Amino acid sequence: MIGIAVMYLLLIGGMLMADVFYSVSNVGWEEFKAILADEYIQASVKLTLFTCTVTALLSVVVALPIGYLLSRYDFRGKALIDAVLDIPIVLPPLVVGLSLLILFNKMPPWEWIGIDGPSFEEMFGKIFGPFMPEGVDAGITYKVPAVILAQFTVAAAFAVRTMRNTFDQISPRAEQVALTLGCNRAQAFFRVVVPEAWRGISTAGTLAWTRAMGEFGPILVFAGTIRGRTEVLSSSVFLEISIGNLEGAVIVSLMMVTIAVVVLIAVRMWDQESRKKFVL
Repeated sequence: MIGIAVMYLLLIGGMLMADVFYSVSNVGWEEFKAILADEYIQASVKLTLFTCTVTALLSVVVALPIGYLLSRYDFRGKALIDAVLDIPIVLPPLVVGLSLLILFNKMPPWEWIGIDGPSFEEMFGKIFGPFMPEGVDAGITYKVPAVILAQFTVAAAFAVRTMRNTFDQISPRAEQVALTLGCNRAQAFFRVVVPEAWRGISTAGTLAWTRAMGEFGPILVFAGTIRGRTEVLSSSVFLEISIGNLEGAVIVSLMMVTIAVVVLIAVRMWDQESRKKFVL
């Protein structure tokens, strides 16, 4: 078992070291600084951090109640709902992006029941158009909201699965005791269940954040790879490879690895500090 574990760890470490050694041997310091100073790369970093954070927050907000319901209650159609929630995980990424594109832009949902009406794209533009700055079009497809939706569709599925497993491991006894002592369902949930599930919530948010950063297929189809507008780091790697700039793609990849490691370490440290305060 140790041998198998070591082999897999060596594979992961080998991939990272290969990127590092390739960039060191093929990219000069001036070239490295030029890549980091590129305005499109900087915009890509900012958009990645923003969209991943929004996606992680939305994923946790959605995963918390769904995971709790699937864990605590039995109802008709539960197995079907459980299977549907796994669809974004098992579907090819390009299919997810294509489905989002058709849903929001190509086919108004009202046509399914024989009623003419605007698409979600048109509805979004009419509602938020008056509040947008001059020269900025309100919409979803090929814009920042499309990036967030593409990331959220996949990342939320992982967060839901994590939260359900978390609630499965928490005994309902403390919640039942709180109900007998005068708490209503909402009070028992937020004062008893949520603190017990805090580590699972932290894990779900972290998993959603990192999964969103690595998402590419749905973003490519639904949001595009428009430089300076919908380009995130995963898109930057694709664009650099498509023009034959392998060195630039490796540098951006290392940036993604660094950001992911920093986020994971920061969340782990914060989680440990939170546990110490909770125990005290």
